[in-house]
Amino acid sequence: MDRHLERLHATAVRLLDDAAEAQDVCQDTFVKAWEIAPRWRPGRARFSSWLYGVALNGCRDRLRRRRPQAPVDTEAIGARSAGPERHAEQANAARAVREAVAALPERQREALVLFHFEGLTQAEAAQLLEISVPALESLLARARRSLRERLGPLRQTMGVSPP
Repeated sequence: MDRHLERLHATAVRLLDDAAEAQDVCQDTFVKAWEIAPRWRPGRARFSSWLYGVALNGCRDRLRRRRPQAPVDTEAIGARSAGPERHAEQANAARAVREAVAALPERQREALVLFHFEGLTQAEAAQLLEISVPALESLLARARRSLRERLGPLRQTMGVSPP
């Protein structure tokens, strides 16, 4: 638990946008991991990847019961701050990005969070999502395209040039 809890919790918070619910998912993950540990096959998947899969399924179950949401770190939206106006701009931008990520289809959102926010490799993220690497790349491309379209006006307001 000590080795994996912090990252699992961060992933669950990003997918659920609710720290308390993420704690519940983590607790459920470790209980389920204990119960189904005999199903893990060494050599077929790393234990951490297998554990992420259990947590991801827990997040999916909770998201199905409510409107999907996915948070984004506000620090990632512009590191410079020049006073209250800039702070308000950054808060609005962070909210817009959170809403845009939450509006993505579930699989695109999961791919985006696992690869970009959690730093998993494409192979690891694809394995967790039980898809091929090319399928993951396709999900990521569609997610990025959708975010560019949704956030186009925000990007212009914030002075971010298009990629």
